[in-house]
Amino acid sequence: MRCRAMFLTGLWGGAVVLGCVAPERRGCTRGNRVKIAEVRTTLVAIPRDPPLADATAVSMGMGGHCFVHIVTDDGIEGLGMSTASRAVRAVIDHDLKPLLEGADPLNIEGLWQEMFWRVRGIGRKGVAFQAISAVDIALWDLKAKSVGLPLYKLLGPCRESVPIYGSGGWTSYTEAELVEEQMSYVKRGMTRVKMKVGKDFGKSTDEDVQRLRAVREAVGDEVVVYIDANNGYTAKQAIGMARRFEEFDVGWYEEPVLADDIDGLARVVAAVDIPVATGEHEYTKYGFKDLISRGAADIVQPDVGRVGGVTEWMKVAVIADAFNLPVASHSYGLVHLHMGCATPNMMVVECLGSREAEDVILYKEFDVPAGADWSPDPDKPGLGLELDPAAVEKYGVA
Repeated sequence: MRCRAMFLTGLWGGAVVLGCVAPERRGCTRGNRVKIAEVRTTLVAIPRDPPLADATAVSMGMGGHCFVHIVTDDGIEGLGMSTASRAVRAVIDHDLKPLLEGADPLNIEGLWQEMFWRVRGIGRKGVAFQAISAVDIALWDLKAKSVGLPLYKLLGPCRESVPIYGSGGWTSYTEAELVEEQMSYVKRGMTRVKMKVGKDFGKSTDEDVQRLRAVREAVGDEVVVYIDANNGYTAKQAIGMARRFEEFDVGWYEEPVLADDIDGLARVVAAVDIPVATGEHEYTKYGFKDLISRGAADIVQPDVGRVGGVTEWMKVAVIADAFNLPVASHSYGLVHLHMGCATPNMMVVECLGSREAEDVILYKEFDVPAGADWSPDPDKPGLGLELDPAAVEKYGVA
């Protein structure tokens, strides 16, 4: 009997696979519709010692992920992840799991819509959408594995590598620690770095300028320096600070004001010459429609672990492209690496140092980024990630 496998193509459904994919590569059952047999979660919390801080988060002492495992009745497993939160885990286990088990895992858009409407009354932003994001990432990982392709190949790449930048620069670092960390990225061959400003909820403005001066002097004129205020300034203050930052040739000015202050963001965008980047705390294409159409961003920063997963992230990237705006991902570098290769308006992928340190602990093996660009492994299907059981045993939360 001939085996036939057809998969919907394009932005919403992934890449076309024409003809028969070898069963040993795609893992499908001949003649039967594959179903989701099991959905389970793994919560992993990794202590940060010492805790990290930025402008408005004064003590981030714990990292990690809430992982979701989606397993089909023929044994293929998709892995997704979002914030290490018991609340995220609860939404997956109690609200989303009943929708998923028994469903066709390849019907990703349909499942996304079902999840979207299921959480309507419990949260259209925040925890509920972080749960959807984790599930959606797992479904895309599973789908790519089912056809034996890395995720970026399934999505349909426009490039084989993406520009990257080294990110950290926490306000909890001393000036010496800040410079040492930023230089560590340069020594790895990265030509772009990012540091925090807005220290102490925007109350230490002279120190912000001095710390930026120290980094610029250390990395030299050829390295791009981005700054991230993490919502720390008011709009008028942010405009004034931009004037002071300009002498250091800043590549972008991230989240200068409260993420929900779209009018304030638009005021900053209109008033300053430094490009304004924002969006890591925005959710769904609807939130980004408002952000972009109101002129509140020069660079759009969707986060795959918050915005609604791969499905919604790709839609946001298309909306940004329609407005001739670049996309720069936030965190989750191992996932954004794949999506960036399939996004023509992708500007740069964040390599967040604190996340990298956790990734080394959590996953069995992956290519650690170095140099100015990063490429997915073309031989590993899906995201190419496998959790280390020893790390789960040590850091897992019941």
